[in-house]
Amino acid sequence: MYNDNSKQTDYQITAIRAFSDNYIWAIKSANNNCCVVDPGDAEPVLKWLKQENQQLKTILLTHQHQDHIGGVAELVESTGAQVYGPADSRMPATSRAVIENDVVQAADLDFKVIEVPGHTSTHIAYYAASADVLFCGDTLFSMGCGRLFEGSPKQMLASLDKLAALPDSTKVYCTHEYTLANANFALAVEPDNQHLQERHAEVVNLRNN
Repeated sequence: MYNDNSKQTDYQITAIRAFSDNYIWAIKSANNNCCVVDPGDAEPVLKWLKQENQQLKTILLTHQHQDHIGGVAELVESTGAQVYGPADSRMPATSRAVIENDVVQAADLDFKVIEVPGHTSTHIAYYAASADVLFCGDTLFSMGCGRLFEGSPKQMLASLDKLAALPDSTKVYCTHEYTLANANFALAVEPDNQHLQERHAEVVNLRNN
């Protein structure tokens, strides 16, 4: 359990697996004020809520792709959770559309909204400075970034620069497990890069174990 002593808040972040490689992030606080990020599927979230005896209060959405929003309607119907997401007509009904520098309170943490277009034109991320955590959706991955479906390379670079400006201590929570695939791609581009070779070997070892 992570502790934010400045606000006397205890919270815990859990990865709920969905589909073949998605992570739905669940954040629970000491006050049973639970939040999930990008729930593409309701079933594993509802199962987790029951197992953990949690009440879902808030849903944070980063972008409109179905594997990130597919479970929203069922979760709202089951729990009455408030939904926050980018201002985009393709999003499911949100309680509040948010833009750059808006602050959303979820799981007793204050999340600043960061606009990070590139993967999609209206993609956003959520950063809680007090806890040093970033939920970046499909913008940034371990050893890679999101595919450019709607944005330009210039936009993606600017978005990644925003995230790179956050403190080095920031814990990054992305929404897919692409590490090995990204490592393989990076090695195809730079086969003689020793750092990439070492990281690739580390990732293979982690997966094997």
